[in-house]
Amino acid sequence: MFMLVIGPGLVVMLADTDAGSVITAAQSGARWGYKLLLLQALLIPILYMVQELTVRLGLVTGRGHGELIRERFGRGWAWLSVSTLVVACLGALVSELSGMAGVGLLYGVPTWLTMLLTIALILTVVWTGSYRSVERIAILLGIFELAFLWVAWRAHPDPARLMDELTHIPLGDPQYLYLAAANVGAVIMPWMVFYQQSAVVDKGLGREHLHAARLDTAIGAVITQVIMAAVLIAAAATIGRTRPDTPLDTVQQIAAALTPFLGVNVGRAVFAVGMSGAALVATLVVTLAAAWGLGEVTGYRRSLENHPREAPWFYGTFSAALVAAALVVTSGVNLVDLSVAVEVMNALLLPVVLGFLFLLACKALPDPYRLRGAYAWITGTVILATAGFGVYAGLSGALG
Repeated sequence: MFMLVIGPGLVVMLADTDAGSVITAAQSGARWGYKLLLLQALLIPILYMVQELTVRLGLVTGRGHGELIRERFGRGWAWLSVSTLVVACLGALVSELSGMAGVGLLYGVPTWLTMLLTIALILTVVWTGSYRSVERIAILLGIFELAFLWVAWRAHPDPARLMDELTHIPLGDPQYLYLAAANVGAVIMPWMVFYQQSAVVDKGLGREHLHAARLDTAIGAVITQVIMAAVLIAAAATIGRTRPDTPLDTVQQIAAALTPFLGVNVGRAVFAVGMSGAALVATLVVTLAAAWGLGEVTGYRRSLENHPREAPWFYGTFSAALVAAALVVTSGVNLVDLSVAVEVMNALLLPVVLGFLFLLACKALPDPYRLRGAYAWITGTVILATAGFGVYAGLSGALG
Protein backbone atom coordinates (compact mmCIF):
# COMPACT_ATOMS: atom_id res chain seq x y z
CA MET A 1 0.00 0.00 0.00
CA PHE A 2 2.70 2.50 1.01
CA MET A 3 4.66 2.14 -2.23
CA LEU A 4 1.51 2.91 -4.23
CA VAL A 5 0.73 6.02 -2.16
CA ILE A 6 4.20 7.49 -1.66
CA GLY A 7 4.91 10.48 -3.87
CA PRO A 8 2.86 13.64 -3.24
CA GLY A 9 4.30 14.19 0.24
CA LEU A 10 7.85 13.36 -0.73
CA VAL A 11 7.70 15.51 -3.89
CA VAL A 12 6.26 18.56 -2.16
CA MET A 13 8.83 18.28 0.63
CA LEU A 14 11.74 17.94 -1.80
CA ALA A 15 10.35 20.99 -3.57
CA ASP A 16 10.20 22.73 -0.19
CA THR A 17 14.00 22.67 -0.12
CA ASP A 18 14.02 24.76 -3.27
CA ALA A 19 16.64 27.15 -4.64
CA GLY A 20 15.33 30.00 -2.49
CA SER A 21 15.45 27.80 0.62
CA VAL A 22 19.04 26.75 -0.13
CA ILE A 23 20.03 30.39 -0.58
CA THR A 24 18.22 31.39 2.63
CA ALA A 25 19.85 28.59 4.63
CA ALA A 26 23.28 29.53 3.25
CA GLN A 27 22.75 33.19 4.16
CA SER A 28 21.61 32.12 7.64
CA GLY A 29 24.72 30.05 8.30
CA ALA A 30 27.06 32.65 6.83
CA ARG A 31 25.58 35.53 8.81
CA TRP A 32 24.57 33.87 12.09
CA GLY A 33 26.53 30.63 12.28
CA TYR A 34 24.46 27.92 13.96
CA LYS A 35 22.06 30.32 15.70
CA LEU A 36 19.22 29.51 13.29
CA LEU A 37 19.82 25.75 13.33
CA LEU A 38 17.39 25.04 16.17
CA LEU A 39 14.63 26.69 14.16
CA GLN A 40 15.10 24.07 11.41
CA ALA A 41 14.37 21.29 13.90
CA LEU A 42 11.39 23.11 15.44
CA LEU A 43 9.82 23.50 12.01
CA ILE A 44 9.66 19.71 11.35
CA PRO A 45 6.53 18.99 13.45
CA ILE A 46 4.92 22.29 12.36
CA LEU A 47 5.50 21.47 8.70
CA TYR A 48 4.07 17.98 9.17
CA MET A 49 1.05 19.32 11.06
CA VAL A 50 0.21 21.77 8.27
CA GLN A 51 0.66 19.31 5.40
CA GLU A 52 -1.17 16.50 7.21
CA LEU A 53 -4.28 18.69 7.27
CA THR A 54 -3.78 19.24 3.54
CA VAL A 55 -3.57 15.49 2.92
CA ARG A 56 -6.61 14.82 5.08
CA LEU A 57 -8.71 17.37 3.21
CA GLY A 58 -7.68 16.07 -0.21
CA LEU A 59 -8.12 12.37 0.50
CA VAL A 60 -11.43 12.63 2.33
CA THR A 61 -13.20 15.25 0.19
CA GLY A 62 -11.63 14.53 -3.20
CA ARG A 63 -11.38 18.29 -3.74
CA GLY A 64 -8.48 20.65 -4.26
CA HIS A 65 -7.78 23.46 -1.78
CA GLY A 66 -9.16 26.32 -3.88
CA GLU A 67 -12.22 24.27 -4.81
CA LEU A 68 -13.03 23.60 -1.15
CA ILE A 69 -12.68 27.26 -0.23
CA ARG A 70 -15.02 28.20 -3.09
CA GLU A 71 -17.61 25.64 -1.98
CA ARG A 72 -17.47 26.50 1.72
CA PHE A 73 -16.80 30.25 1.80
CA GLY A 74 -17.76 31.53 -1.66
CA ARG A 75 -16.01 32.64 -4.82
CA GLY A 76 -14.70 35.93 -3.34
CA TRP A 77 -12.76 34.22 -0.55
CA ALA A 78 -11.54 31.60 -3.02
CA TRP A 79 -10.13 34.35 -5.23
CA LEU A 80 -8.43 35.94 -2.20
CA SER A 81 -6.79 32.63 -1.36
CA VAL A 82 -5.72 31.84 -4.90
CA SER A 83 -4.37 35.39 -5.27
CA THR A 84 -1.94 34.74 -2.43
CA LEU A 85 -1.06 31.48 -4.19
CA VAL A 86 -0.32 33.22 -7.49
CA VAL A 87 1.86 35.86 -5.80
CA ALA A 88 3.76 33.20 -3.87
CA CYS A 89 4.14 30.99 -6.95
CA LEU A 90 5.47 33.76 -9.18
CA GLY A 91 7.94 34.79 -6.49
CA ALA A 92 8.99 31.19 -5.96
CA LEU A 93 9.38 30.56 -9.69
CA VAL A 94 11.70 33.54 -10.02
CA SER A 95 13.68 32.13 -7.10
CA GLU A 96 13.89 28.62 -8.62
CA LEU A 97 14.91 29.85 -12.05
CA SER A 98 17.44 32.23 -10.52
CA GLY A 99 19.03 29.21 -8.88
CA MET A 100 19.27 27.50 -12.26
CA ALA A 101 20.72 30.69 -13.76
CA GLY A 102 23.35 30.75 -11.03
CA VAL A 103 24.30 27.14 -11.73
CA GLY A 104 24.69 27.98 -15.41
CA LEU A 105 26.90 30.95 -14.62
CA LEU A 106 29.19 28.67 -12.60
CA TYR A 107 30.12 27.09 -15.92
CA GLY A 108 29.96 30.22 -18.04
CA VAL A 109 26.54 29.49 -19.56
CA PRO A 110 24.63 32.74 -20.19
CA THR A 111 21.39 33.20 -18.27
CA TRP A 112 19.19 33.36 -21.38
CA LEU A 113 20.46 29.98 -22.58
CA THR A 114 19.98 28.36 -19.15
CA MET A 115 16.40 29.69 -19.07
CA LEU A 116 15.70 28.36 -22.54
CA LEU A 117 17.00 24.89 -21.71
CA THR A 118 15.20 24.78 -18.35
CA ILE A 119 11.86 25.82 -19.83
CA ALA A 120 12.23 23.26 -22.62
CA LEU A 121 12.91 20.49 -20.09
CA ILE A 122 10.02 21.37 -17.76
CA LEU A 123 7.50 21.82 -20.58
CA THR A 124 8.51 18.49 -22.14
CA VAL A 125 8.06 16.66 -18.83
CA VAL A 126 4.62 18.14 -18.14
CA TRP A 127 3.14 18.33 -21.66
CA THR A 128 4.05 14.73 -22.53
CA GLY A 129 3.57 12.91 -19.22
CA SER A 130 0.86 11.64 -16.87
CA TYR A 131 0.69 12.51 -13.17
CA ARG A 132 2.66 9.43 -12.18
CA SER A 133 5.45 10.02 -14.71
CA VAL A 134 5.79 13.65 -13.62
CA GLU A 135 5.92 12.51 -9.99
CA ARG A 136 8.68 9.96 -10.67
CA ILE A 137 10.78 12.52 -12.54
CA ALA A 138 10.29 15.04 -9.72
CA ILE A 139 11.50 12.53 -7.11
CA LEU A 140 14.51 11.63 -9.26
CA LEU A 141 15.46 15.30 -9.59
CA GLY A 142 14.91 15.94 -5.89
CA ILE A 143 17.22 13.11 -4.82
CA PHE A 144 20.16 15.18 -6.08
CA GLU A 145 19.55 17.55 -3.15
CA LEU A 146 21.13 14.93 -0.89
CA ALA A 147 24.48 16.14 -2.23
CA PHE A 148 24.26 18.91 0.37
CA LEU A 149 24.57 16.31 3.17
CA TRP A 150 28.02 15.38 1.90
CA VAL A 151 28.95 19.05 1.68
CA ALA A 152 27.99 19.55 5.35
CA TRP A 153 29.95 16.45 6.40
CA ARG A 154 33.08 17.56 4.58
CA ALA A 155 32.84 21.05 6.10
CA HIS A 156 33.79 19.50 9.50
CA PRO A 157 31.51 21.58 11.79
CA ASP A 158 32.83 22.29 15.28
CA PRO A 159 30.48 20.60 17.84
CA ALA A 160 31.54 22.90 20.70
CA ARG A 161 30.84 26.04 18.69
CA LEU A 162 27.57 24.57 17.47
CA MET A 163 26.31 23.91 21.01
CA ASP A 164 27.45 27.32 22.22
CA GLU A 165 25.64 29.20 19.45
CA LEU A 166 22.46 27.19 19.93
CA THR A 167 22.19 28.68 23.41
CA HIS A 168 22.93 32.30 22.41
CA ILE A 169 20.09 33.40 20.16
CA PRO A 170 19.82 37.18 19.47
CA LEU A 171 16.02 37.50 19.41
CA GLY A 172 16.29 41.26 19.85
CA ASP A 173 18.23 41.80 16.61
CA PRO A 174 15.96 42.87 13.69
CA GLN A 175 18.31 41.35 11.11
CA TYR A 176 18.25 38.02 12.93
CA LEU A 177 14.44 38.15 12.99
CA TYR A 178 14.36 38.97 9.28
CA LEU A 179 16.34 35.83 8.42
CA ALA A 180 14.28 33.83 10.93
CA ALA A 181 11.13 34.94 9.09
CA ALA A 182 12.78 34.00 5.80
CA ASN A 183 13.46 30.51 7.17
CA VAL A 184 9.84 30.11 8.30
CA GLY A 185 8.68 31.26 4.86
CA ALA A 186 11.20 28.93 3.23
CA VAL A 187 9.70 25.92 4.99
CA ILE A 188 5.96 26.60 5.12
CA MET A 189 4.89 27.96 1.74
CA PRO A 190 1.41 28.71 0.35
CA TRP A 191 1.94 26.67 -2.81
CA MET A 192 2.72 23.53 -0.79
CA VAL A 193 -0.83 23.41 0.57
CA PHE A 194 -2.40 23.80 -2.88
CA TYR A 195 0.00 21.36 -4.55
CA GLN A 196 -0.26 18.42 -2.17
CA GLN A 197 -4.04 18.59 -1.85
CA SER A 198 -4.45 18.68 -5.63
CA ALA A 199 -1.77 16.02 -6.15
CA VAL A 200 -3.44 13.37 -3.98
CA VAL A 201 -6.69 14.02 -5.86
CA ASP A 202 -5.04 13.87 -9.30
CA LYS A 203 -3.26 10.65 -8.30
CA GLY A 204 -6.62 9.06 -7.52
CA LEU A 205 -6.01 8.42 -3.81
CA GLY A 206 -8.86 8.10 -1.30
CA ARG A 207 -9.46 8.10 2.43
CA GLU A 208 -8.30 4.47 2.70
CA HIS A 209 -4.80 5.74 1.86
CA LEU A 210 -4.70 8.27 4.70
CA HIS A 211 -2.28 6.37 6.96
CA ALA A 212 0.25 5.77 4.18
CA ALA A 213 -0.09 9.37 2.95
CA ARG A 214 0.63 10.65 6.46
CA LEU A 215 3.78 8.53 6.58
CA ASP A 216 4.80 9.83 3.14
CA THR A 217 4.39 13.39 4.46
CA ALA A 218 6.28 12.72 7.70
CA ILE A 219 9.27 11.19 5.90
CA GLY A 220 9.36 14.11 3.52
CA ALA A 221 9.19 16.66 6.36
CA VAL A 222 12.25 15.14 8.03
CA ILE A 223 14.22 14.90 4.77
CA THR A 224 13.58 18.50 3.72
CA GLN A 225 14.65 19.91 7.09
CA VAL A 226 17.75 17.71 7.23
CA ILE A 227 18.77 19.16 3.85
CA MET A 228 18.08 22.73 5.04
CA ALA A 229 20.13 22.07 8.17
CA ALA A 230 22.96 20.61 6.09
CA VAL A 231 23.21 23.76 3.95
CA LEU A 232 23.13 25.98 7.05
CA ILE A 233 25.79 23.87 8.80
CA ALA A 234 28.05 23.89 5.74
CA ALA A 235 27.84 27.68 5.49
CA ALA A 236 28.32 28.16 9.23
CA ALA A 237 31.36 25.87 9.28
CA THR A 238 33.03 27.65 6.38
CA ILE A 239 32.33 31.30 5.67
CA GLY A 240 30.35 31.72 8.90
CA ARG A 241 33.45 30.76 10.87
CA THR A 242 36.15 32.59 8.93
CA ARG A 243 34.42 35.63 7.38
CA PRO A 244 30.95 36.05 8.96
CA ASP A 245 30.47 39.58 7.63
CA THR A 246 31.25 38.71 4.01
CA PRO A 247 28.14 39.23 1.85
CA LEU A 248 26.87 36.45 -0.38
CA ASP A 249 25.48 38.38 -3.32
CA THR A 250 25.56 35.72 -6.04
CA VAL A 251 24.97 31.99 -6.36
CA GLN A 252 28.61 31.65 -7.41
CA GLN A 253 29.74 33.17 -4.11
CA ILE A 254 27.51 30.76 -2.19
CA ALA A 255 28.98 27.82 -4.11
CA ALA A 256 32.52 28.99 -3.33
CA ALA A 257 31.64 29.51 0.34
CA LEU A 258 29.99 26.12 0.81
CA THR A 259 32.56 23.89 -0.85
CA PRO A 260 36.15 24.99 0.02
CA PHE A 261 37.07 21.55 1.42
CA LEU A 262 36.03 19.74 -1.75
CA GLY A 263 38.30 21.52 -4.20
CA VAL A 264 37.22 23.96 -6.87
CA ASN A 265 36.03 21.53 -9.53
CA VAL A 266 34.48 18.87 -7.27
CA GLY A 267 32.91 21.48 -5.01
CA ARG A 268 31.39 23.35 -7.91
CA ALA A 269 30.01 20.13 -9.41
CA VAL A 270 28.48 18.93 -6.13
CA PHE A 271 26.88 22.31 -5.50
CA ALA A 272 25.56 22.43 -9.07
CA VAL A 273 23.97 18.99 -8.72
CA GLY A 274 22.30 19.84 -5.41
CA MET A 275 21.07 23.26 -6.49
CA SER A 276 19.81 21.98 -9.85
CA GLY A 277 17.84 19.18 -8.20
CA ALA A 278 16.30 21.62 -5.72
CA ALA A 279 15.41 24.19 -8.36
CA LEU A 280 14.00 21.80 -10.97
CA VAL A 281 11.73 19.79 -8.67
CA ALA A 282 10.43 23.02 -7.11
CA THR A 283 9.82 24.56 -10.54
CA LEU A 284 7.63 21.60 -11.45
CA VAL A 285 5.70 21.69 -8.18
CA VAL A 286 5.24 25.46 -7.95
CA THR A 287 4.01 25.84 -11.53
CA LEU A 288 1.61 22.92 -11.17
CA ALA A 289 0.28 24.41 -7.91
CA ALA A 290 -0.50 27.69 -9.68
CA ALA A 291 -2.21 25.97 -12.61
CA TRP A 292 -4.21 23.65 -10.33
CA GLY A 293 -5.20 26.46 -7.94
CA LEU A 294 -6.45 28.79 -10.65
CA GLY A 295 -8.36 25.90 -12.23
CA GLU A 296 -10.09 25.10 -8.95
CA VAL A 297 -11.45 28.64 -8.72
CA THR A 298 -12.26 29.23 -12.40
CA GLY A 299 -13.45 25.71 -13.14
CA TYR A 300 -11.26 24.86 -16.15
CA ARG A 301 -10.11 21.25 -16.66
CA ARG A 302 -6.97 20.72 -14.63
CA SER A 303 -5.44 17.26 -14.64
CA LEU A 304 -2.16 15.86 -15.88
CA GLU A 305 -4.22 12.92 -17.10
CA ASN A 306 -5.79 15.24 -19.68
CA HIS A 307 -4.09 15.81 -23.02
CA PRO A 308 -3.10 19.46 -23.62
CA ARG A 309 -5.89 19.70 -26.24
CA GLU A 310 -8.40 18.61 -23.57
CA ALA A 311 -7.17 21.08 -20.92
CA PRO A 312 -5.71 24.05 -22.82
CA TRP A 313 -6.16 26.56 -19.99
CA PHE A 314 -4.37 24.30 -17.51
CA TYR A 315 -1.35 23.75 -19.74
CA GLY A 316 -1.46 27.34 -20.99
CA THR A 317 -1.40 28.75 -17.45
CA PHE A 318 1.44 26.41 -16.54
CA SER A 319 3.50 27.54 -19.54
CA ALA A 320 2.75 31.26 -19.17
CA ALA A 321 3.83 31.34 -15.51
CA LEU A 322 7.08 29.58 -16.38
CA VAL A 323 7.93 31.96 -19.23
CA ALA A 324 7.02 35.09 -17.21
CA ALA A 325 9.35 34.09 -14.37
CA ALA A 326 12.17 33.34 -16.82
CA LEU A 327 11.85 36.82 -18.30
CA VAL A 328 12.24 38.37 -14.83
CA VAL A 329 15.36 36.30 -14.15
CA THR A 330 16.98 37.42 -17.41
CA SER A 331 16.40 41.08 -16.43
CA GLY A 332 19.48 41.13 -14.18
CA VAL A 333 17.94 41.55 -10.70
CA ASN A 334 19.97 40.63 -7.59
CA LEU A 335 18.98 36.99 -7.34
CA VAL A 336 20.18 36.32 -3.77
CA ASP A 337 18.43 39.32 -2.20
CA LEU A 338 15.31 38.54 -4.23
CA SER A 339 15.24 34.91 -3.05
CA VAL A 340 15.45 35.88 0.62
CA ALA A 341 12.76 38.54 0.12
CA VAL A 342 10.47 35.95 -1.51
CA GLU A 343 10.76 33.70 1.54
CA VAL A 344 9.92 36.63 3.84
CA MET A 345 6.89 37.35 1.64
CA ASN A 346 5.80 33.72 2.12
CA ALA A 347 5.93 34.24 5.88
CA LEU A 348 3.77 37.38 5.59
CA LEU A 349 1.16 35.41 3.59
CA LEU A 350 0.88 32.63 6.19
CA PRO A 351 -2.13 34.05 8.10
CA VAL A 352 -4.33 33.81 4.99
CA VAL A 353 -3.10 30.39 3.89
CA LEU A 354 -3.01 28.69 7.28
CA GLY A 355 -6.22 30.38 8.39
CA PHE A 356 -8.21 28.87 5.52
CA LEU A 357 -6.51 25.50 6.03
CA PHE A 358 -7.51 25.40 9.71
CA LEU A 359 -11.11 26.47 9.03
CA LEU A 360 -11.53 23.86 6.31
CA ALA A 361 -10.14 21.12 8.56
CA CYS A 362 -12.71 22.11 11.19
CA LYS A 363 -15.72 22.56 8.85
CA ALA A 364 -15.30 20.68 5.57
CA LEU A 365 -14.60 17.16 6.85
CA PRO A 366 -17.07 14.51 8.09
CA ASP A 367 -16.98 13.69 11.80
CA PRO A 368 -14.45 10.82 11.81
CA TYR A 369 -11.84 13.01 10.08
CA ARG A 370 -12.72 16.48 11.35
CA LEU A 371 -10.16 18.47 13.30
CA ARG A 372 -11.58 18.75 16.81
CA GLY A 373 -10.91 18.38 20.52
CA ALA A 374 -7.50 18.87 22.10
CA TYR A 375 -5.62 18.34 18.84
CA ALA A 376 -7.67 21.10 17.22
CA TRP A 377 -6.65 23.49 20.01
CA ILE A 378 -3.01 22.45 19.73
CA THR A 379 -3.06 22.80 15.93
CA GLY A 380 -4.79 26.17 16.10
CA THR A 381 -2.29 27.45 18.64
CA VAL A 382 0.69 26.24 16.59
CA ILE A 383 -0.72 27.76 13.39
CA LEU A 384 -1.45 31.07 15.12
CA ALA A 385 2.01 31.18 16.70
CA THR A 386 3.77 30.26 13.45
CA ALA A 387 1.86 32.77 11.32
CA GLY A 388 2.19 35.44 14.00
CA PHE A 389 5.93 34.95 14.35
CA GLY A 390 6.40 34.98 10.59
CA VAL A 391 4.59 38.31 10.26
CA TYR A 392 6.23 39.86 13.33
CA ALA A 393 9.75 38.77 12.41
CA GLY A 394 9.33 39.72 8.76
CA LEU A 395 8.03 43.20 9.53
CA SER A 396 10.57 43.77 12.33
CA GLY A 397 13.45 42.88 10.05
CA ALA A 398 12.14 44.88 7.11
CA LEU A 399 11.39 47.99 9.18
CA GLY A 400 14.43 47.64 11.43
